[in-house]
Amino acid sequence: MARDLGPRCITVNNVQPGPVDTEMNPADGEGAEYLRGLMALDRYGKAEEIAGFVAYLAGPEAGYITGASVMIDVGFSA
Repeated sequence: MARDLGPRCITVNNVQPGPVDTEMNPADGEGAEYLRGLMALDRYGKAEEIAGFVAYLAGPEAGYITGASVMIDVGFSA
């Protein structure tokens, strides 16, 4: 998609969030302690943190970033 839409100055990126504290996946829910043990930072992400990063990618400062898969996962994949 990045190559197809690049000529139209449209960037395409893939954001891969780690565990985020939501109603469906609460930071104090079943299995949460196990997941926190797998993270570099001992906490779940916040929806606002993911949204802030997505907003950055959609803004002019990230105009040179396209075709990227970016993990925002408190070191879950580290």
